[in-house]
Amino acid sequence: MPDLSLTIRHETAADTNAIEHLHERAFGPGRFARTASRLRESGSQHAGSSYVAFVATMLVGSVRVTRIVVGDSPALMLGSLAVEPAFDGRGIGAALMNASIKAAHSSGEKLIFLVGDEPYYKRFGFKRVPRGGPVMPGPVNPDRFLVLELQDGAMQGITGELR
Repeated sequence: MPDLSLTIRHETAADTNAIEHLHERAFGPGRFARTASRLRESGSQHAGSSYVAFVATMLVGSVRVTRIVVGDSPALMLGSLAVEPAFDGRGIGAALMNASIKAAHSSGEKLIFLVGDEPYYKRFGFKRVPRGGPVMPGPVNPDRFLVLELQDGAMQGITGELR
């Protein structure tokens, strides 16, 4: 197979339908029932940290970031991160994560939360949310509830429900 270059850029409104179709293929119909999905529905997208990936003209990946509040503190919720199943394992997810984290850090954000596999996300600096700290507004496996501090000590004193 020829080497196809990857293009990563900010998500635009024109990408919405293609991203929804990608999510259908990557996550299936049960995606709407997940607690993280329900939380993202009520927040506004952080456009500066939401990206899409293309190979030629085909959308092959997406990462979306939503503004949330934890207690009284602003934060971000990352997800969904999706890669076209046929392109899985080629570094597209990592490239999207790195772009998103860099943009959030550059814009002065302090915390990014997500629900996902710690073995995958720890390479980007995510750690389990400490017990007694912030909580999700629905059922979530606490081992999959992760946070990235974009500023040292940003989790100090952060408690309450994500909303």
